[in-house]
Amino acid sequence: MSENDSAIDHMTTDAMSTASPAKSLGDPGITPLSPSHSSQKDADSNEPSAPSFVVVVAIDFGTTSSGYAYSFTKEPECIHIMRRWEGGDPGVSNQKTPTTILLTPDRKFHSFGYAARDFYHDLDPTEAKHWFYLEKFKMKLHTLANLSIETDIQAANGKRVKALDIFSYALSFFKDQALKELSDQTGGEFNNADVRWVITVPAIWKQPAKQFMREAAYKAGLVSRDNPDQLIIALEPEAASIYCRKLRLHQMIDLCSKTAVNGYSPTESVGAGMVQAKEHVRRNRQSRTFLVENVIGELWSELEEGDRYVVVDCGGGTVDLTVHQIRLPEGHLKELYKASGGPYGSIGIDYEFEKLLCKIFGPDFIDQFKIKRPAAWVDLMIAFESRKRAAAPDRSNPLNINLPFSFIDYYKKFRGHSVEHALRKSNVDFVKWSSQGMLRMNPDAMNALFKPTIDHIIQHLSELFEKPELTNIKFLFLVGGFAESPLLQQAVQNMLQGRSRIIIPHDVGLTILKGAVLFGLDPGVIKVRRSPLTYGVGVLNRYVEGKHPPDKMLVKDGTRWCTDVFDTFIASDQSVALGETVKRSYTPAKPSQQVIVIHIYCTEREDVAFISDPGVRKCGTLRLDVSGTESPATRREIQTLMQFGDTEIRAMAVDVTTSRSVKASIDFLSQ
Repeated sequence: MSENDSAIDHMTTDAMSTASPAKSLGDPGITPLSPSHSSQKDADSNEPSAPSFVVVVAIDFGTTSSGYAYSFTKEPECIHIMRRWEGGDPGVSNQKTPTTILLTPDRKFHSFGYAARDFYHDLDPTEAKHWFYLEKFKMKLHTLANLSIETDIQAANGKRVKALDIFSYALSFFKDQALKELSDQTGGEFNNADVRWVITVPAIWKQPAKQFMREAAYKAGLVSRDNPDQLIIALEPEAASIYCRKLRLHQMIDLCSKTAVNGYSPTESVGAGMVQAKEHVRRNRQSRTFLVENVIGELWSELEEGDRYVVVDCGGGTVDLTVHQIRLPEGHLKELYKASGGPYGSIGIDYEFEKLLCKIFGPDFIDQFKIKRPAAWVDLMIAFESRKRAAAPDRSNPLNINLPFSFIDYYKKFRGHSVEHALRKSNVDFVKWSSQGMLRMNPDAMNALFKPTIDHIIQHLSELFEKPELTNIKFLFLVGGFAESPLLQQAVQNMLQGRSRIIIPHDVGLTILKGAVLFGLDPGVIKVRRSPLTYGVGVLNRYVEGKHPPDKMLVKDGTRWCTDVFDTFIASDQSVALGETVKRSYTPAKPSQQVIVIHIYCTEREDVAFISDPGVRKCGTLRLDVSGTESPATRREIQTLMQFGDTEIRAMAVDVTTSRSVKASIDFLSQ
């Protein structure tokens, strides 16, 4: 179908009889049939009636670690965390598994998590270069400007693999693990149709990345395209927020309390409470079942109607902030400010460590070492990880990082002198060589690796707290794996200066996972969200002298039209209630037309006049399949309803003359 065929005839409210000129190039001119912004709520469209799922399984697909948890709909107060994983690292609690995946030389799935890492590690280096090993790959979905189904990512051997394959292999692995565990639990073959799946993504992800996750889930067989509602995309900080509502006092640490929490006085260092919390989690870990209060947690009972709080989700890849307001009596949540954050997760510290190594040993050596001795590189990063977790503001003794033998050996071959010589020669302060074959880092050197990442987070928080929507924030919940860092905790405390109470749940790395299960059990709990972008389409309007620029004028059959007008569906940071719809009507240009294609534009700006304005970009397409809806009526009107209040944007359409529903889909990926 040529671009021209998809031109859409329009009807304006003032001139019902005039047909719009189809533009010969570019976007079809569309004029809204219905008055603009007739956003309305239908009682029935508020909540899709949920099919009766037996169990909700949430997958927290993280940048550095992943896991799943589930709850049977008959006993929603019990959240079960997945079975223990094989393997594990010193100083790292392994309730989740590393997000690492290994493919065979012929690109078939081999293993995931510790198993993938250990197998890859034990391969002979000559053999290892034929295998595809990937870690920390989730960030690609956030950082790529033009994500598509064809996007590829680089494996450790330097070769590229399709991102969609990697994500669907990983989801498929979790699906099999979860179904196996559910079958063992229930003593029979567990049917996938009985599962409602929830996948978590950062709230700051754009629509294409969310759709990419959904495509990967279709490919992995979690759900089929015919039954999209079986899968919910949950936003990570929202999930955390939902879980935090249930917290009991003994399940968290209050960094700002003047009284002792868990028997520690606040002056006894930030870390002490965390240590006890970890001990508490370790003791409870055997059960793997967490009881969630049906009632609201004690902390929550202090919140009154209209109280505001912030959830800061500090993960491996991103830091994601959401601002919620409580609505009583049901305790529903309303988003007060659009999700914000950025790529300031804890892997930033790993990059700083890598930069430090490049400074000491030379980037040419580090690049070669990663390719030639991939297993040793993995070892080195594992060793760094455990020391990274030992960093604290008041630490005075140095941190030792084991250098793998092959690092020392390969360096000598590569440079012709020793590692020790390189350290002496590089004038890097605070990093010395210890005779036991270790890098000896002074605490200041370690803290310096944290600084750029923490500075980003603090700067972002400071800017956010200046916003009028963020006055009188009662609590700040710090969640996600990186929230365990005493350095980050102290920085947040110093920034807030007691303006809000800082609360850290005990098992901070599992907060999102548990919240995602609760969200799957009750997706309607978040009643109002804020749109992160302005969305709309290009339409034709009657040309108004003095109001419209002359270069936008188009004359057709004696009528003057203004082209490229931006018809706003929803504005950036606008509040949208769950189930609220934006209605527009479109008419096919020719009676025989089978498909209407409408381009959707978006921008960060709140007020836009034309689709050609700076900062406006084409971001998706709305497809209306009107085949088979031919009717005797001379003009067919297709009414389109778009929902922006959910975690994903949805579209529905109906042929007004026949009341038949029309297949509508929005695509943000194939740009």
